[in-house]
Amino acid sequence: MDPVKKTAKELKAERRALQERQRAEKAARAAGNAAVPAKKPASGSGASTTVGSTSATSTTATPLSETAGSTKTTDSKQRHSLTKEINSKQVDMFSHLEITKGANTGLAPKEIHPAILVLGLQFSEFKICGANARCIAALTAFQKVIQDYKTPEGMGNAIRHLKWEISTIDIEMSDDEAKKLLCEKIDNFIRDSITVADRVIVEYGLQKIQDGDVILTYARSSVVQQLLLEAHTKGIKFKVIIIDSRPRLEGKKLLNCLVNAGINCTYAFLHAVGFAMRDVSKVFLGAHAFMSNGALYSRVGTAMVAMMAKEKNIPVIICCETYKFTDKVQLDSFVMNEQGNPNDIVNISTTLAPKPGLLSEWLNKPDLKLLNLLYDLTPSKYITTVITEVGMIPCTSVPVILREYKPMVQ
Repeated sequence: MDPVKKTAKELKAERRALQERQRAEKAARAAGNAAVPAKKPASGSGASTTVGSTSATSTTATPLSETAGSTKTTDSKQRHSLTKEINSKQVDMFSHLEITKGANTGLAPKEIHPAILVLGLQFSEFKICGANARCIAALTAFQKVIQDYKTPEGMGNAIRHLKWEISTIDIEMSDDEAKKLLCEKIDNFIRDSITVADRVIVEYGLQKIQDGDVILTYARSSVVQQLLLEAHTKGIKFKVIIIDSRPRLEGKKLLNCLVNAGINCTYAFLHAVGFAMRDVSKVFLGAHAFMSNGALYSRVGTAMVAMMAKEKNIPVIICCETYKFTDKVQLDSFVMNEQGNPNDIVNISTTLAPKPGLLSEWLNKPDLKLLNLLYDLTPSKYITTVITEVGMIPCTSVPVILREYKPMVQ
């Protein structure tokens, strides 16, 4: 039989009971670590007692390991209960997408390298944002794993065979040489496919910016940021409109960087993009990936910006490295996407200090569900051109790049 789903009131009652139990345990531990008054002496004994005296006081100490274990178990139960509640409130149309559960390193297998655990924590908390930044962070973590790797005894042939299958490494190469070569290949990939590629993209992009331009961009793309800074350094006079959205507010970092460089900027939220488009001459956007059918996969909200620009006949220019090109085909944002934690959109603050809004009690409202999608898909018809390190191309040429530059892209 299927388990009976609990109502919101029952879940709320369980949560309150859990909180009360935790408070009682905390109070008991505090009382146990303090001095306890001694019992009154037998009648007629004539003895007097002083509260807290050494001879008449007994203390009950809770072992540290016991307390830590209890706290750890309680935290784990709380996380599990909260995750269960959030999953029960998932939007049906996106139920196939997993919701971000947050970091829980206590359940991680011991075999996982510490560098990978740190990377996972940074990704889950969105301390590292942007496709390039995440790619570099992941490759750097893999370098540390490779450097610390030791071939297990009696498994030399199997490991060598695996090395041969996944790379061009000589199967007779020693572990130290293989580590060095792999780390060099990772460094070369970062240098050629990201660092140098971005410089070339910036050089091509400068051809698209003229004096008097009003450039609109969305959120924050590292290569678009480099392009705007370089254009300002070259003495080109232009203005920038930064459109942003909650809960990540990535555009604030871009705004701070450009303003500090002396660039004239305007900052607005996504709902004001129609109004902001009035004076825009060009739209520059970043990318997370480009599908082989020419569709752009990027931060949620990108499609809205591109469609609004197309409606007003404003060119939409995408800055994207070819390593982000994929032979996959995607037609919508439903089949493949990522969901962030719904609680992230409960916070309505635009600063570092959290500020809960009207949705703070959404878990207790049976008819209310929150959806926090991280990406969307922009059809090729809304994109004017794509600036890559191999030149400026139409987005429909992605399959050509994948075919002709396969060693570089894959």
